[in-house]
Amino acid sequence: MIEIPESNTIVRQLNETIKVKKIVEVITNHSPHKFAFFYEDPKDYSDLLKGKIVTEANSYGGQVVIIVKTENAKTDNEEVLISLSDDAQIRYITKDEDIPEKHQLLITFEDSSSLVVSARMYAQLHVANVNDYDSEYYKVAREKPSPLSDDFDMKYFNSLLDDVRPTTSVKAFLATKQRIPGLGNGTLHDILFNAKIHPKAKVKKLSSKQKEDLFNSVKNILKTMAEKGGRNTERDLFGNFGRYEVILSPKTFKNPCYCGEKINKEAYLGGTIYYCPNCQKLDS
Repeated sequence: MIEIPESNTIVRQLNETIKVKKIVEVITNHSPHKFAFFYEDPKDYSDLLKGKIVTEANSYGGQVVIIVKTENAKTDNEEVLISLSDDAQIRYITKDEDIPEKHQLLITFEDSSSLVVSARMYAQLHVANVNDYDSEYYKVAREKPSPLSDDFDMKYFNSLLDDVRPTTSVKAFLATKQRIPGLGNGTLHDILFNAKIHPKAKVKKLSSKQKEDLFNSVKNILKTMAEKGGRNTERDLFGNFGRYEVILSPKTFKNPCYCGEKINKEAYLGGTIYYCPNCQKLDS
């Protein structure tokens, strides 16, 4: 699942790899997938993209956004965006590599290299004119500051904390309602483990120190994950796993905590949580 560390890693790699390349062919929905979600009619994607030049890629929360435009375009009206998110698998394929058999979006460039996108579980694969793109998810992600930026400071974090209901848990606060776009269940657990806060803890019961610890953990863990090219449970643009070794995940929870305690696994808020009952005590 693309979250903040992965979107930042993939965008950096895209800007180093496909910038200024010209699109010559677009194939959509080659392998129909029940949970591959397109913006309006994917049959129009070829007309929107073919012949255009890649100008830049940007990350907004967990979204990877590529901007393309007509060569020598004079107005923004000629810009088209490609927005990829959720569990979209984005791969760069050189002209000497084989195209994967299954994909939902294939963009081929003038030098015969390609960008291949497929849905693993569920994915958003959107293409639209920039000025016509109407997505609340995209709008919110663009407007809110990234935890990797200086604008995401303690004052801003406190404003988020102040705006929740008394019954809101820390997991719900961090990973729902688009409060922090791109921070999801994948990055959540190491953040809370590092802050020594239980995922079911109520936000309103956190002490001032716990709030500060949580803020610092959000900033530091996401920064470290991004600097290491994402988590080692997710792949980058070239199919390589990230170098950040996740502490709590479906693959590691059977290992004991550093303190020797067994890691707990529970269903909670429509997903799974992992935590150490000793290091992350839940106050009654």
